[in-house]
Amino acid sequence: MNLRHLIAGEWVDGDGDEVFSLDPARRDRPVATYRTASEALLDRAATAAKGAQPDWSGQGLIRRGLMLRRAAELLADRTEDVARLMTREQGKTFSESRAEVGATVETLHYHAARARAADGVSYPSSHPDEVIRTVRRPLGVVAAITPWNFPLQIPAWKIAPALLWGNAVVWKPASDTVAVAVAFAEVLVEAGVPAGVLNLLLAPGSLGAALVAREEIAGVTFTGSVPVGRSIQATAVPRGAKVQMELGGHNAAIVLPDIDPAEAAAALVAGAMGSTGQKCTATRRIIAVGEAYDTLLPELERRVKALVVGDGMDDGVEIGPLVSPGARQEVEAAVEGAVTEGARVLARADCPVPDDSCHFPPTLLTGTPDLSICQEEVFGPVTTLLRAADLDDAIRIANGTRFGLTAAVFTCDERVVRRCLAELDAGLIKVNAPTTGSELHAPFGGLKDSSFPAPREQNGDSSAEFFTWTKTAYVRTGTPLGSRP
Repeated sequence: MNLRHLIAGEWVDGDGDEVFSLDPARRDRPVATYRTASEALLDRAATAAKGAQPDWSGQGLIRRGLMLRRAAELLADRTEDVARLMTREQGKTFSESRAEVGATVETLHYHAARARAADGVSYPSSHPDEVIRTVRRPLGVVAAITPWNFPLQIPAWKIAPALLWGNAVVWKPASDTVAVAVAFAEVLVEAGVPAGVLNLLLAPGSLGAALVAREEIAGVTFTGSVPVGRSIQATAVPRGAKVQMELGGHNAAIVLPDIDPAEAAAALVAGAMGSTGQKCTATRRIIAVGEAYDTLLPELERRVKALVVGDGMDDGVEIGPLVSPGARQEVEAAVEGAVTEGARVLARADCPVPDDSCHFPPTLLTGTPDLSICQEEVFGPVTTLLRAADLDDAIRIANGTRFGLTAAVFTCDERVVRRCLAELDAGLIKVNAPTTGSELHAPFGGLKDSSFPAPREQNGDSSAEFFTWTKTAYVRTGTPLGSRP
């Protein structure tokens, strides 16, 4: 499969290095090839977006919403093909890929429906012949820089509302999942996105930095690492561009002794190991309070050891490979470093896979909160079981990192729930459920280094706040010419 870039409504070849996208389950199986984009192509894409945006804004919300609805219908028809492509390129299991396509279809339908919701707010005026109301204006050109772990759903979170509110988009997806990005762009083009309104560039991170620096870019929506996010912030914010960022997490789940340990363990292992642990919301630390440690441990060990690792296209496989050899090396190094620092391996799943694959066995560790692996995000199927003396100690441990994306608490005590909701440093808190998973109509975002002080993602009102500027209009009744006596 030879991939091309989308610029000004045309699919064009790249002018940079040749790159191969390979199946992480078997690195001898190519998925796609393409030539990267240079800054010359970036210049064409940004210019096309700026030129196309005014007409797109003028088409109105309902017409733009109809385009998103058509895109949802087209993507739904291609569910099996896109899911298969996602598993081959990213590595997640076929059932996980199919679920992601379904969630993306829902996202498109949700934002399409927003087109018919009330637009703006009316306020009373002290003048009897005056109405005060707000109106929304699109930002203009938006840069969308998206990760590989959810190569369809996260772009839809960003691109669908950006287009709905009349913006043009220059999209740079992660290099590990470019084929899925092209498949999504093809759907949007076929659904009726005009030439220049959506532009897709396949390129390394250096082009993302150049994209953010361009004067045409009025807003940046980014999901990725903290260092890259802070670089984007330093570049875009001083010139007045809006910035929306989700920068990862080190999510903790607190388990109290009053909860059924088997029930809690099922949710904890799903939260830690699902999607091969390659979620910003994955459970990185399990904090067992008091005697919960001893009752929870055998349940966790049993479930981790029972996980089935393999090619995501094979029936019965629960854990696919990591996305790349580099990702596997990072996880291996983090676990080896943890053991060197004093951590112990409590349980590991069997990993009967080819040597050239990117698989890593799901691993349960135990240790202390000051371990590097308990402070820095490790993007893989690894979690650490920690002891806490009491609830105060558990909350202190949970809050003891620079991240604050999600958290969970497992308990039957409503008083404990209230304390955790008030005191945990997390933008999303789950009660008796995994740290992973969210509803697209609810705001999504974190605290501390997990985010940036800007409107949240997903939720329709939050999306409108980010992708538009609000104007306030004071409208008085005028007297028609010639009507005066």
